[in-house]
Amino acid sequence: MKPIVCKFGGSSLADGTNILKVCDILKSNPQRKYVVVSAPGKRFSGDIKVTDLLYQCFREATEKGDCSETFSKIRKRFTSIVEELGMNGFDIASILDETEKQIDEQRSADFTASRGEYLNARIIAAKLGWTFIDAKDIIFFKENGTLDEARSYPEIDRRLKECAGAVIPGFYGTDSEGKIRTFSRGGSDISGSIVARAVNAELYENWTDVSGFLACDPRIVNSPEKIEVISFKELRELSYMGANVLHADSIFPVRKGDIPIKIKNTFRPEDAGTLILPSKKYVLQGNIVTGIAGKKDFTVIFLEKSMMNGEIGFARRVLSVLEKHKICFEHMPSGIDTLSLVIESRYLSGGLLDVLLEEIKEAVHPDYIRVLENIALVATVGHGMASSIGTSAKLFRALSDAEINVRLIDQGSSELNIIVGIDNDDYEKCVRAIYHAFFSKKSEEK
Repeated sequence: MKPIVCKFGGSSLADGTNILKVCDILKSNPQRKYVVVSAPGKRFSGDIKVTDLLYQCFREATEKGDCSETFSKIRKRFTSIVEELGMNGFDIASILDETEKQIDEQRSADFTASRGEYLNARIIAAKLGWTFIDAKDIIFFKENGTLDEARSYPEIDRRLKECAGAVIPGFYGTDSEGKIRTFSRGGSDISGSIVARAVNAELYENWTDVSGFLACDPRIVNSPEKIEVISFKELRELSYMGANVLHADSIFPVRKGDIPIKIKNTFRPEDAGTLILPSKKYVLQGNIVTGIAGKKDFTVIFLEKSMMNGEIGFARRVLSVLEKHKICFEHMPSGIDTLSLVIESRYLSGGLLDVLLEEIKEAVHPDYIRVLENIALVATVGHGMASSIGTSAKLFRALSDAEINVRLIDQGSSELNIIVGIDNDDYEKCVRAIYHAFFSKKSEEK
């Protein structure tokens, strides 16, 4: 029988009471043999996540020579968790002393940030009576910062097969020099996916504080429909565009292994959640649109030049300017004589936009160049869109009725999504208009 790999994070592990719920969930199914855990999240509104405190520890150690002031808050947090779990014989004090010493000595942002997961995993492993396996010993990065699959997967599989049950801290591994390296924030989702792939799991359960994906942001539309089943491709599009229940990069390891993901709610384990399936296992659910997501604050650089389509290397020369400055672009809609670059505005601060414009002018000599700022992108995603006549007409009619000016349109060749660019100020109105156009249940707007 294949194992189920679980990942718990956020408020699911915020305190001892919640950790007891996690332990009950793990013990309720013997297939749940391996669990990846995050650092403790917020216990209440206004609380500070342990990872944020740890980054503060790093700054304090760098500036003052030690992190004792901030680490005292972390010490209190983990000591409280151990007390709430009734683990009187667990020597958390010694572990915390050693951790504080290492933070002061190493003064590494990645090492320091990883200690929340490390400490939580030590405690949870002891409470469950399972084996603690340090992520630094099984997850390895190449010199270029990417996962070393050839080294990581066999070692994870070997170590876990020796355990009846194992707890692994998420978020980090070891780089090519043997130092601790972290994934981006939310990276415990990636760790769980890597473990699931390594052991060829039957299922990767990602436990959070929500009962699955919703069709759109509930802060914009009250009580949007829940997505029961979604494909990896749809999830990738929605996650990348801001639907942040699951880290967008966590899809790749399990997708390669055709391993389904299920999003579950730690506080409502009886809820069905959302099942995320590989494309070969996904069956169209009957909905034209699966979900809507978006992000604000993009800048669009619009180029126009006569006979652009006949000028070999035009796009390459434009993109080489971005490459020179190590800037990623989101989309590149084009026409016969036009090309647009859509870039997150945060990459263009400090006068860099003006530098790019001058270098692009020098590289390709456009007839016309202009900039649109404060643009939001909204993606409408669904496999059903490709086989439904009039989907685009329905979408743009809804935007017209809502008096929203569309600044750009981009549709992938797979017809899985339609992305529109609109003014930041129209973002929420745009999401509502599209949601109400495609979902029969009209939700009360906030």
